[in-house]
Amino acid sequence: MENQFLRWLLPQIKREHRLEVPPGDDAAVLRAPGGKRTVVTTDLLTEFIDFRFSSSKDDQEFPPTATAYQVGRKAIAVNLSDLAAMAATPEAVVVSVALPRQNGRTIADELFKGIIEELEAFNTTLAGGDTNAWDGPLVISVTAIGSVSPWDCWRRNTAEPGDLLVVTGPLGGSLLGRHLNVTPRCHEALAIASKFQVHAAIDISDGLAIDCSRLMSASQTGAIIDIESVPIHTDAVSLSELKCNSSLTPIQHALQDGEDFELLLAIPPDDAHAFVGGDPQKLVPQTTMQPRIVGAVTEKIELLGRTADGQTQPLEPKGFEHAFT
Repeated sequence: MENQFLRWLLPQIKREHRLEVPPGDDAAVLRAPGGKRTVVTTDLLTEFIDFRFSSSKDDQEFPPTATAYQVGRKAIAVNLSDLAAMAATPEAVVVSVALPRQNGRTIADELFKGIIEELEAFNTTLAGGDTNAWDGPLVISVTAIGSVSPWDCWRRNTAEPGDLLVVTGPLGGSLLGRHLNVTPRCHEALAIASKFQVHAAIDISDGLAIDCSRLMSASQTGAIIDIESVPIHTDAVSLSELKCNSSLTPIQHALQDGEDFELLLAIPPDDAHAFVGGDPQKLVPQTTMQPRIVGAVTEKIELLGRTADGQTQPLEPKGFEHAFT
């Protein structure tokens, strides 16, 4: 079955100038863009944790079940989001999957259709990977490779007191379905980097509060989040009203939910206001980006929430974390 699958897959991968040795050999050889640095990231998606397939007609509707096609697209998108957080251009990916023995071929076909479609949307190539089968659930691991000019790479550890914190879109409620339809901000990141100074960045994968705390921890700074300024996605409102959901408010969902894959940027004030005050469509045509200033970087190492009347209180860095002992 594996050989049959590879005979189906390999002809679908376009021959690429970036690959001196294409998929099908023991390893690919990637031509790195001249004068640029290589950026590497990896992410692992596991059935029942990052997605779930429908098991019966009586299966609960929340969170929505996924198709293998959606899983393939998401596996690529979440890795490209990490490249966007570094202001890197996506170049290639390597994909490894552990397929369930039962129905594995059907899953593989749909999975790789999603993978290839997402790669084509961001002009990225599939450099290779590995395919295994086992008696467990679907597991997919992607390693993404990008490029960036020297000194142009965004980092987490370079935020400065006085920077304003900007998010690129509304947050919360992603588990209503957006977690299966991720749009990495790759085009937006490159456009922002070309026009504005960005001191530090992170993608919001686990929640605004916890990811902001990670950014500040790396930079040895603090932050104040203006609670009233946090853009709340309509999904966060809908999710707060679901009976099957916990009693979180829309703003709590926006702060904690994760899987939004928007960018959180620390930007000097003049550039932050110019970015937020401009027309996103002129920066990136057809973008869905809606940038908003949500707070500021502070010198004192603490994470605070500030209400509309100016009162501040500690903001707990809640969000998604994988738990193990």
